[in-house]
Amino acid sequence: MSGCVPVIAIRPEPGNAATIAAGSALDLPIHGHPLFAVVPLPWSAPPPAQVDALLLGSANALRHGGAHLAQYRGKPALCVGAATAEAAREAGLIVQAVGAGGLQQVLDTQPGNPARLLRLGGRSHVAVVPPPGAAITFVAVYDVVPQPCDDDLRALLQRPCIVLLHSADASAHLAAEFTRMGLSRGQVALATLGPRISAAAGQGWRQVADARQPNDSALLALAAQLCQDWR
Repeated sequence: MSGCVPVIAIRPEPGNAATIAAGSALDLPIHGHPLFAVVPLPWSAPPPAQVDALLLGSANALRHGGAHLAQYRGKPALCVGAATAEAAREAGLIVQAVGAGGLQQVLDTQPGNPARLLRLGGRSHVAVVPPPGAAITFVAVYDVVPQPCDDDLRALLQRPCIVLLHSADASAHLAAEFTRMGLSRGQVALATLGPRISAAAGQGWRQVADARQPNDSALLALAAQLCQDWR
């Protein structure tokens, strides 16, 4: 997109690479600088007989869940989105629902939810409310560890740019890095997946805008619109 300021994706891999590929297809001048690393955690698997279905808010739970996941092959899975659903199928799960607006939306719109849900996710996660008659057991199977800005990313952040934010943790970490490095926020616009993520970034940015839907397509469309508005 001619004349657009740099667009920066900071989410962990492999999601960051997917965002870069999708942004490049839209002709955005997009740069990948992950500010997080995903690491597996040791965990104990509840007995499969006590689990009616898995509740999955990220494909990372399947990428980093390890050998315990094999115990749940053939179980239904309620998935936050298409990438998570694809990973669930690869893990031998039967995808029962695929959401488009967050994990709570999956629960709220799924008729006849299984009664005993096992939610596998990250140590930092968004709480959800189980539907009537259902119970959720949460187990952390991975952690997302913040990383410091490198010199290349710092150079980009010192001039006008747009940063894509996929989580409240990413917003808070980016803000903390700006403070640590003594950078001005006034030349940086933030495109986020929703209001909670925007609020976590704090004040002082050139602009903070929420995508219309909490998915990458809507986020990149927002970034393209911010580029147009900038010009």
